[in-house]
Amino acid sequence: MSEAVVHWVSQKPFDPERLAGEHTSVSSAYARASQRRLFWWRLRRHRLAVLSLVFLVLAYLVAAAAEFVAPTGVATRDTRHIFMPPQALHLFHEGRFLGPFVYAREGSLDMETLQRRYREDRTRPLPLRFFCRGEPYRFWSLVEGERHLYCAPDGGTAFLLGSDRLGRDMLSRLVHGARISLTIGLVGVTLTMALGLLFGGLAGYLGGWADFWLGRATEILRSLPHLPIWLALSAALPVTLDPLLVYFLITAILAFLEWPGLARAVRSKLLSLREEDFVAAAEMMGAGPARIISRHLLPNFMSHIVVSAALAIPTMILAETALSFLGLGLRAPITSWGVLLTEAQNIEAVVLYPWLLLPMAPVMATVLAFSFLGDGLRDALDPLSD
Repeated sequence: MSEAVVHWVSQKPFDPERLAGEHTSVSSAYARASQRRLFWWRLRRHRLAVLSLVFLVLAYLVAAAAEFVAPTGVATRDTRHIFMPPQALHLFHEGRFLGPFVYAREGSLDMETLQRRYREDRTRPLPLRFFCRGEPYRFWSLVEGERHLYCAPDGGTAFLLGSDRLGRDMLSRLVHGARISLTIGLVGVTLTMALGLLFGGLAGYLGGWADFWLGRATEILRSLPHLPIWLALSAALPVTLDPLLVYFLITAILAFLEWPGLARAVRSKLLSLREEDFVAAAEMMGAGPARIISRHLLPNFMSHIVVSAALAIPTMILAETALSFLGLGLRAPITSWGVLLTEAQNIEAVVLYPWLLLPMAPVMATVLAFSFLGDGLRDALDPLSD
């Protein structure tokens, strides 16, 4: 007896109109979609870019709410617990769920090596407090507050990332330092884009003598070695300057040396676009150079500007970190990731207190996130990527 034949093809009659409708339904969805929706569909294909975007959004939210997120102030000291190693966070004690807690620690000084040693008391679990009243602060120096995301247990400590030589909480200082290190990239790139679009736009659209002299100026600035210039300009800042003024001057120095690259890219794009028919039509209708550049030319290569900005931000962050690490950038009482790394400039920190090197972790994560996001934006803004 022969076995039944199983057909793996559709038994429905061939209907070309139905198949054409299924095909065109997807195409019509793309045809009706706005540019923003198309951009989001392309960006979602780049998983690393989406994850990087989520990470950066969370990082900037934490930096914006640093006073609330950090359990202590940036300069709060606990001299009884200097150089304390990171305390591990636990959930279960002797098989019983207690929620997030740390074990109590007792410290002592080794008189032979002069090293701080801490012994963990596994019989004393100390639960953390959440949304608690703690050290008072002024949110963005405007609003009084005392609520924190979490606080140390009553009668205990919660140095989740350890403490430094003055007994300051490393996690709190990292959170407060994120506000400076992350915003210096945004402010610096904003200045860079303003200078690059201004001079690059004038050189590319006007041409002639403007293109010649602006081109020579950008070439001279690009030929200068950046690191010695950074060091020289930063060292020229008086030590007595207000720390906030030092912040803006360091940002201006970084932007001053980064704008020529963007200006050359803008110039080359404008040289090719200014010969297009829509530019000639705008000129015949009486539009001035400023309107033609801002309303017609710049939007046509805004994708390149967005990607350049995303890739320039990590450069700014790394430059500030390097200058502050060398003692020529930001200085106390301002706290940034580069300033925190100055605590790890000797072999003692590397060998005995390696948690002082933890500020490198957010720097690396932020730089990688911006790099992945820049790659994703480049693919999403490319009309040929579909």
